[in-house]
Amino acid sequence: MTVATTRMGLEEFFAYTSNLDTLYELEDGEVIEMPPESDLNQRITSFLFAYFLQQGVSPDRLRTKTEIAVMGERTTVRVPDLMVLSEELAMALEGANRATVTLDMPPPRLVVEVVSPGKKNIDRDYRYKRSQYEARGIAEYWIVDPIAQRITVLTRFEGLYEAVLVERNAAITSALLIELASENRLTAAQILKARY
Repeated sequence: MTVATTRMGLEEFFAYTSNLDTLYELEDGEVIEMPPESDLNQRITSFLFAYFLQQGVSPDRLRTKTEIAVMGERTTVRVPDLMVLSEELAMALEGANRATVTLDMPPPRLVVEVVSPGKKNIDRDYRYKRSQYEARGIAEYWIVDPIAQRITVLTRFEGLYEAVLVERNAAITSALLIELASENRLTAAQILKARY
């Protein structure tokens, strides 16, 4: 649902949404109200948050529903389901009045989006956010799709994302997971069911 009819810049968006409880994204200058998440989408996000904690990612480097400014035709702010921050980004956000990753901050290590039903949502996660996260320099972008029962792991290589589709009991291939030296193999089925 689009809220404003006039296009906004970043500062106008921050002022408009500063005292609101509803989540909004700013897409090419238009304010878009984010619909409530389904129970499954919330469970998937919680599962991944807990998984990364168990793998030794510090709580100060994990974020849910934190805004990130990205490149777009006009000003654009996204609200990913989950982010894993770099140490530099966690320090840059420390003490901030608003949990927003601005364009002058380093990108997160990983962004995860859980796809919601509807063509607009699917297009947003697979097309628009993909190109915006790629341009923003985010090393990994996971598209968790409970509808199609698959996960698309996008890894940035020479400035562009390379995609790997992961389904059923196949393990997630991820530079971040390799770095964590995880002994617990994470599969698509575990994420999509939100349980071990």
